[in-house]
Amino acid sequence: MNEEDMNSDHEDAALPDEPVNDSSSAAGSGVGDRLDEIQGAVESLRQQLAQVIVGQEEVIDQLLLSLLSSGHCLLVGVPGLAKTLLISTLARALNLEFNRIQFTPDLMPSDITGTEVIQEDSASGERVFRFVPGPIFANIVLADEINRTPPKTQAALLEAMQEKQVTVGGHRHPLDEPFFVLATQNPIEQEGTYPLPEAQLDRFMFNIRVDYPSSDEELEIMQRTTGGHAAEVNSVLDGPKIRELQALVREVPIADDLIRYALRLTRATRVRTDESPDFIKRHVDWGAGPRAGQYLVLGAKASAVLSGRPHVTAEDIRRVALPVLRHRIVTNFAAEAEGVTSDDIVTRLLEETAAHVV
Repeated sequence: MNEEDMNSDHEDAALPDEPVNDSSSAAGSGVGDRLDEIQGAVESLRQQLAQVIVGQEEVIDQLLLSLLSSGHCLLVGVPGLAKTLLISTLARALNLEFNRIQFTPDLMPSDITGTEVIQEDSASGERVFRFVPGPIFANIVLADEINRTPPKTQAALLEAMQEKQVTVGGHRHPLDEPFFVLATQNPIEQEGTYPLPEAQLDRFMFNIRVDYPSSDEELEIMQRTTGGHAAEVNSVLDGPKIRELQALVREVPIADDLIRYALRLTRATRVRTDESPDFIKRHVDWGAGPRAGQYLVLGAKASAVLSGRPHVTAEDIRRVALPVLRHRIVTNFAAEAEGVTSDDIVTRLLEETAAHVV
């Protein structure tokens, strides 16, 4: 990541870097006054998702956190766990424009971003180029099986995810907001796949692990899906309302020592820094970049709102640490040989890093 990218990332996140003062307290008071409204909107959204999705409460919570933080998500799980159904149901409940892109080995970048075609002007008779938007021009974009397509096509998402725009033929085309990329990936099948490069993974706020349902949940799934009843999903939020909620989340105050806690967690993952403990130096090749700290703070603010609090606590940061950090830590051969995963490393890091330093 070059200096320009890092600067733009910090501008995008717009994290507070001053102590909590009267103005931030006033902002927190404004958030506190609207907590019931925010929680009511989120609860309505949960109810609509529950019409179709059985269980997966933690996955849904993390999706909602990223939604309120204006972040993108990568959902990783074996086939048949309703990853695609969850995303499409979320789009229906949010009354947002939704497009699904099925990533395949022959997919081209222009199949995602759009292309320019030659068209004859009916008035002048001249031939002119006209831009035909691709499926990326939607509020929610499902990148299904994103690791099925080569890196050249995967990279077509980079500009859209970071800058909310697409450049084709030297012309910039802004994307409508809110804009979310929700990608899915199968972790067990590696034949014919292309692992996402680190720069692409870093654009995702959360890496969400989708696990098998419990026995009772699976029984309910079988009962629901083999009968004649079709669930109806109603729209409970729209684009302007979502952007308003996202703005409120950014106003949630956070103490300086908690920002430093997020900073210590992030810097501790980097092998070449003095802050990294011995187990990091033993098991990690590469640690998290500045985006991790930004997303820890934004995710913690969203967590505070969902928990009904007008301020951030250390528990909020710990709540989002796993989905934020797990895909930003590259383990080495020693970790693989010992069966140590990035989740194990983040869990131990949380256990050994104090939230407050005297």
